[in-house]
Amino acid sequence: MFSSKEEFKNVFLKRLEMMYGKRFEESTVRDQYNTLGNMVREYISQHWIQTNERNRAKKQKQVYYLSIEFLLGRLLGSNLLNLGIRDIVEEGLRELGIDLQEIEESEADAGLGNGGLGRLAACFLDSLASLNLPGHGCGIRYKHGLFDQKIVDGYQVELPEQWLRHGNVWEVRKEDLAVEVSFWGKVEMSHINGRLTFRHVDSEKVMAVPYDMPVIGYDTKTINTLRLWSAEPAKTFPIHKSVMQYKRETEAISEFLYPDDTHDEGKILRLKQQYFLVAASVGSIVRAHRRQYGHLYELHKHVAIHVNDTHPVLAIPELMRILLDEEGMSWEDAWHITTNTISYTNHTTLSEALEKWPIHIFRPLLPRIYMIVEEINERFCRELWNRYPGEWKRIEEMAIIAHDLVKMAHLAIVGSYSVNGVAKLHSDILKKREMRLFHEFWPQKFNNKTNGITHRRWLLKANPQLSKLIINTIGDKWIKEPEKLIDLKPYVGDASFQQELAKVKRQRKTMLARRIYEQTGVVVNESSIFDVQVKRLHAYKRQLLNVLHIMYLYNRLKEDSSFSIYPRTFIFGAKASPGYYYAKRIIKLINSLADKVNSDRQTNEQLKVIFLENYRVSLAEEIFPAADVSEQISTASKEASGTGNMKFMMNGAITLGTLDGANIEILEAVGEENIFIFGLTAEEVLRYYQNGGYRSHEYYHYDKRIKQVVDQLVNGFFPDAHDHFEPIYDSLLMQNDEYFVLRDFASYVEAQERVGKEYQQREKWLRMSTVNIAHSGYFSSDRTIQEYANGIWKIQPIDG
Repeated sequence: MFSSKEEFKNVFLKRLEMMYGKRFEESTVRDQYNTLGNMVREYISQHWIQTNERNRAKKQKQVYYLSIEFLLGRLLGSNLLNLGIRDIVEEGLRELGIDLQEIEESEADAGLGNGGLGRLAACFLDSLASLNLPGHGCGIRYKHGLFDQKIVDGYQVELPEQWLRHGNVWEVRKEDLAVEVSFWGKVEMSHINGRLTFRHVDSEKVMAVPYDMPVIGYDTKTINTLRLWSAEPAKTFPIHKSVMQYKRETEAISEFLYPDDTHDEGKILRLKQQYFLVAASVGSIVRAHRRQYGHLYELHKHVAIHVNDTHPVLAIPELMRILLDEEGMSWEDAWHITTNTISYTNHTTLSEALEKWPIHIFRPLLPRIYMIVEEINERFCRELWNRYPGEWKRIEEMAIIAHDLVKMAHLAIVGSYSVNGVAKLHSDILKKREMRLFHEFWPQKFNNKTNGITHRRWLLKANPQLSKLIINTIGDKWIKEPEKLIDLKPYVGDASFQQELAKVKRQRKTMLARRIYEQTGVVVNESSIFDVQVKRLHAYKRQLLNVLHIMYLYNRLKEDSSFSIYPRTFIFGAKASPGYYYAKRIIKLINSLADKVNSDRQTNEQLKVIFLENYRVSLAEEIFPAADVSEQISTASKEASGTGNMKFMMNGAITLGTLDGANIEILEAVGEENIFIFGLTAEEVLRYYQNGGYRSHEYYHYDKRIKQVVDQLVNGFFPDAHDHFEPIYDSLLMQNDEYFVLRDFASYVEAQERVGKEYQQREKWLRMSTVNIAHSGYFSSDRTIQEYANGIWKIQPIDG
């Protein structure tokens, strides 16, 4: 049905009329989208079945990637692209008077993630399938994803995100594969044939129902699976709860991503979500393996389970529970299999992000799992004592359970065979500082796998104009082999290529300017520098440093008539977690500054500030191709890797950043003349944290630029804000500026001045842009996934 334009049109029209019982002329864009989606799913169904059958028949080792987030974005466009049928579909629809882009825009973003963690998982799935590797995702089918962000009077307001309002054309519900998950209750011990056995009784049952989505590789017959679990009531209701209460509590498990955990009720729900994900996923994996092999004694030879951050770490005690209680294995056999099946990626150096669960919540909710974790901890502490007799402090710091808390990162390290960071700097910090004691104990477990992004979505799909220019210049081998982008290097100084590159960038800036006007009503200068910071709103990412610099520029323009800058449009996009009030104040600050700057006729020819609400994957696909400057300004040592920096780089933006995360590897790739680096190094930051010596007051008093902008947070400069920015002011002065915003301010201003000067040397800027694109192939998730496949999972491509 996709072999020719005519055949496609005939099938499309017939299918639409059959599905909706109406003539094509009466159909809506939604009808057309669903029809096309169903056709694509039917088109790939045979290959989807064959992929699973091939995996089973050849008994190849498979990886299951467990993640609390999968930030997929829209799928129609990328699926058409990966299948190689986009042109036929686009032409056929055009002849029917339908705009494919309009159909694509009617699709809701599958917003099952918060930011980099979830988008990385989505990129990894794309690369696994495109490299013909047997790898599947396991996540939760959140009814509402994160939230839809509205900006009202400059403040973030959260609305339920309704991505499933019209159903999901890509999913297949598989009720027959549901897994029963147990909470609460108690554990009964008994001796059977001289062996101590455990039964989890009087528990509250929940059904995990799988919805499978195809993961389509680029130009390959491999169709892997993303299995998302939905929480539904079991057939037997708990007798101590009303039917409505049980139903409500059950459905809440898969209702929202990251429920507010300020109070115990929210903490219980989060822990429920995490166990629900792993119990369903591990149960499903084990059931499939048992059906094929009859036993679990060689599970680790056929299955790799990867936990993406600490959220799915309960996979370790859950697999132990199955091996001990259901298979009747000895502890030693079960532990050998578990610790050779599970691998772990750490994504943070922030201590508050390393999950710790209070025992008073953990033990009653998951009684058998807690017993197993307690036993893992006992045996591990005994092992530590044998290695380090008398070193109580070391053992206390490394224990999994200590001070009435269960430390999930410690459990992850102890119960896995591989622990990796996601950039060279991040992995070094883990080994030398955050996880130093564990690295000394198990140096062979630790390794680095620098993050990557799928160039198919972030270049080929998001920026067809640039992709076409690259194909016309060096051919299309880079689509399958992204490292071939380096073949652009000879064109760095080519005047004709530079001219075309400048045209592409201008075209994308025009498109984004149109979106900005539609969304905000603000007209921006398309010739200005588009200086962009789009990412999750967090203090360590330092959107505040960016804002204070804009305030400084505004002050200079107002006070000094001889001062001017090359026109600059500062673009922000960010969501703050609903309970993160400090971050929400930063959003208000950005919007208050935008109101002031954009309405000031004295300055608005040179300076504009834009906050694009509801930042998401589909909006990101419009922003990255249009950016000139990529703001990657986190406090050095705090950003594990970053992947936005790679997406900007791939689209020809120049990084303005600190020596943090993967910025360092981008610097190594492009050279210091093709990037703008400023600020403290990670070593200097960590030295301050260790030895003290930083006093933000000194920078406030001795740099009048800093004093002016900091004072403006509280002196009425923003008349609409009242005392709303006092906590920001206090964080900088009373709390000694934890993320060194004032310390890096002067260095940042200087780097921004360099940006302005270099941008005006158009030939030089376009050379820099070309160098960045040419070196971006290394940062494809294809490279990252190949490293995981070879170095951690030991999986091979599927033949045939």
